[in-house]
Amino acid sequence: MADHRQVLTEDLLERIRERAPRYDAENTFFDEDLAELKEAGYLTAFVPEELGGAGLTLEEMTREQMRLAAAAPATALAVNMHHVWVGVARTVRAHGDRSTDFILEEAAAGEVFAFGVSEAGNDLVLFGSESEARPDGRGGYTFHGLKIFTSLAPAWTRMGTFGTDATGEEPRNVWGFITRDGGGVETVGTWDVMGMRASQSFSTRLDGAPAPADRIVRRLPPGPTMDPFVFGIFANFEILLASVYTGLAGRAIEVAVETVQKRRSLKNDAPYSQDPDIRWRLADAAIQLDGVYPQIAEIARDVDHQVDRGPLWMPQLSAVKSRATEVALDVVTKCVRASGGSAYSTGKELSRLYRDVLAGLFHPSDDESVHGAWANALLGPVR
Repeated sequence: MADHRQVLTEDLLERIRERAPRYDAENTFFDEDLAELKEAGYLTAFVPEELGGAGLTLEEMTREQMRLAAAAPATALAVNMHHVWVGVARTVRAHGDRSTDFILEEAAAGEVFAFGVSEAGNDLVLFGSESEARPDGRGGYTFHGLKIFTSLAPAWTRMGTFGTDATGEEPRNVWGFITRDGGGVETVGTWDVMGMRASQSFSTRLDGAPAPADRIVRRLPPGPTMDPFVFGIFANFEILLASVYTGLAGRAIEVAVETVQKRRSLKNDAPYSQDPDIRWRLADAAIQLDGVYPQIAEIARDVDHQVDRGPLWMPQLSAVKSRATEVALDVVTKCVRASGGSAYSTGKELSRLYRDVLAGLFHPSDDESVHGAWANALLGPVR
């Protein structure tokens, strides 16, 4: 991979890696990681330099997220959601629209952004919501509904969310930003899950959470749209998410290589690294993963440079997430197989990586919607 600007030092990444097993075992939030990442300027790395950040490009952020995920996947996944909103504001700004510049300014000032979009059973994802957005009569809205998988639940100070305004002649998807201390917000449920435990992605109940007029950024008709704000969500979410799982898979290969070099075969009186079947399996995993890096780099570069991919943009963004998460799952599985029964122990890093990689199955876009989008692109809609 080509050289790129870095914010994360190797010393910081090593400290984060050392804490990851404890966060996982205790099912606790990554408070120390977050404090160090803030101090290192990582939460402002994606903010343009003229607004007080490091000005990394999306392509550079994908590389940094891979490095962070290799140290602690759950930390990387949660921080990802903050970076997504910063990336959205960058995308909107690149189109000459300053309506979301406050995200960049507040991120530069130390605010932490959460992604309050997902809803149980809502396969419309960005194009429709079961939550309500009620006009407050002053140009703002209050939001009402349950949002699931809100990563950074213990730490966020700002949340981007949306709901349906059904008070007019036609419904509208209303996108706005609320504050944690503005009222109408409650963290609910438990986060007792298989993997990505340190992300602490609790559900969030919105019961009149207010967003004033200057924090309402879009009122859009339900359904697909290429509005720069929605495109920015789709692009930054899918690409950065793909990066997290790619970094996780790369780390799994490193761990498996170390393991098979230490394990010895009683039958052959040699390290398992000399076994032709083990060698083939790990080589196969590396070959799979090797093809994902350039796909992520190219599509991130095209977002940075505002390349017009036309109607294939959304399917190709879905595809990069789908390929990265599916390949990562297969790669980690191969690494577990090559490493033997020790990898089944909960105290082993490969065991944790295997549990973490399974979360990739549940992020949008899911495998069904990806194939549906490509089928429509190739064959037209079903009549």
